[in-house]
Amino acid sequence: MCLAKELGERRIIEIIFSCLERMPNIPFPLGDDASAFNINHERVAVLTTDMLVGKTDVPPQMNFWQAARKAVVMNISDLAAKGVKPIGVLTAIGCPNDLTKKDIEQIGKGLNDGAREYGAYVIGGDTNEASDLIISCTAFGVCRKNLFMGRSGAKPGDLIATTGFFGKPMSGLKILLNNFSQPPEIGKALVDAVLMPYARVTEGLVLAKTRAVTASIDSSDGLAWSLHELSKASKVGFLIDTLPIAQEVKKFAEIHDLDPIELALYGGEEYELVITVKPKLWKKVEETMKHVGTQIKKIGLVTKKLDLIFETMEKPIYIEARGWEHFKTTLHQNTNVS
Repeated sequence: MCLAKELGERRIIEIIFSCLERMPNIPFPLGDDASAFNINHERVAVLTTDMLVGKTDVPPQMNFWQAARKAVVMNISDLAAKGVKPIGVLTAIGCPNDLTKKDIEQIGKGLNDGAREYGAYVIGGDTNEASDLIISCTAFGVCRKNLFMGRSGAKPGDLIATTGFFGKPMSGLKILLNNFSQPPEIGKALVDAVLMPYARVTEGLVLAKTRAVTASIDSSDGLAWSLHELSKASKVGFLIDTLPIAQEVKKFAEIHDLDPIELALYGGEEYELVITVKPKLWKKVEETMKHVGTQIKKIGLVTKKLDLIFETMEKPIYIEARGWEHFKTTLHQNTNVS
């Protein structure tokens, strides 16, 4: 008998999907960052759901306000990757029976603040008793069907880019969980990346309007996993020539004799957008991003060959399909990079 911990999150999802009867005329295939259904010929309602669990998603230094806010941001980030403005959030909360009134108030305020930060509202939900803190959210919005940025449109010759740098959350977790020293000039940025993540909603909305993006994904499971998911959905490969490693991560890796490539590729909790772009419209994307104060980072090229390769000066590195995966990864396991 194969257990859930042996299957892993992605195989469990595949099994569940295989049991589902498909909704007729569903506008986009199952398995994207978000799901959708038609409102009319031009517009779709877009929904996503994600669950925060204390044991796997909340380090001890994260307070209840931060945990609840993160639960909302996790969901809103998925909408951002599709180019969808969040409207509302439903939440189901599993409360351990030893939570105090103050704890519960902090959860409520975190949910509200996380939603309002992006112009959305929490409009209802459910509560129940649980042995661990569980905050499960469903976020939704509406967009024009032709502006929805799915995972499956990348074509050979497209450029691949990200909205930010990688590696800070994994480095921050090593500080929080493994007692790595925290250099004052970089420590706060690394820890804040874990405790106070941000979704790229503005970027997602303006990118969708450029009509330049051929595929898009939220990078919450790590850059490597995101690239593999895009590769699988679009049936393409990637040749990465520039890895977007945060400067704080490079310095942290140097201090602690860690591999910055590992920290940037195989962490998680990043919440950047990873996109592919029509090469003729790259300048338009760059200019659009400058207007919202974001420097888009071109990191490589989409290829017909299905391999995922990071081309370094020394030798090509094959990008492995690994990163954060529930049932196979815990917070502590996810920081064991040396």
